[in-house]
Amino acid sequence: MIIDTHQHFWNLEKVAYPWLDPSFGSICRTIEADELEPLIRKAGINKTVIVQAMNSYEDTDYMLKVAAEREWVGAVVGWVPLNIPGVADKKLQEYAANPYFKGVRHLIHEEKDPDWVIRDSVIEGLKILSSFGLTFDIVGEFPNHLKHVPYLAEKIPDLRMVIDHFAKPPIKEKQMGAWAEQFAAAAQYPNVYAKVSGLNTAADWHTWSSEDLRPYIDYALTHFGADRLMFGSDWPVANLAGDYEKVWEQTNRAIADYSEHERAAILGGTAAKFYGIQAES
Repeated sequence: MIIDTHQHFWNLEKVAYPWLDPSFGSICRTIEADELEPLIRKAGINKTVIVQAMNSYEDTDYMLKVAAEREWVGAVVGWVPLNIPGVADKKLQEYAANPYFKGVRHLIHEEKDPDWVIRDSVIEGLKILSSFGLTFDIVGEFPNHLKHVPYLAEKIPDLRMVIDHFAKPPIKEKQMGAWAEQFAAAAQYPNVYAKVSGLNTAADWHTWSSEDLRPYIDYALTHFGADRLMFGSDWPVANLAGDYEKVWEQTNRAIADYSEHERAAILGGTAAKFYGIQAES
């Protein structure tokens, strides 16, 4: 299976997305499954993972409805209020009964408190999430959040976590530095994974290519290994710096010299295991 582990949909008439304003240009509009389907067909993608785009039940319910309607959706990463453990527990009992609901994400980077994810209440909520066998997508952007991953990994060793978009490394500046140190530190924990996603919007939007992405993907491979890396398009956000086809082609070009096992893991094998996606789902 080839799996795109990171894509979004939003219907602005059904769900509120306050962060999505006209500054986002072409993606500040309703974007739904009919628009993505021909793109994944062309790329040869078998399954996708719809990832939450708002901290709301409405967004989660909308994604689950789409998943039930499209045979190519393999999983949904939704939302519950992790900082209110009792409520999170109750909602997870409901959502976990849905076969598409595989994990949770919170828009950490939208929180005013850069240390939100390591609050005691959130740690308790994440422990509850772990007890359901569900995963946690960390949309923790460098330099404010990536540093917290080792703390989370130690506090909740049974929680499988994945760092979205490599936590947005300084690709445009062609630097490694503190990002590389923190990324390597997170990689030391076997319950931490990373998504080869969203890298194009961390690069120069107009000139980026596989050559810009390759050093960061190579670095991730060295520290995580292919069995803890997974491809994601980050569509439609990816459209801010290209389009689905370019992200797919340039990512494949960046990993072209990897072994067959490594490419298969990054392009689907890791995701199938992490999210529990089966070909017939």
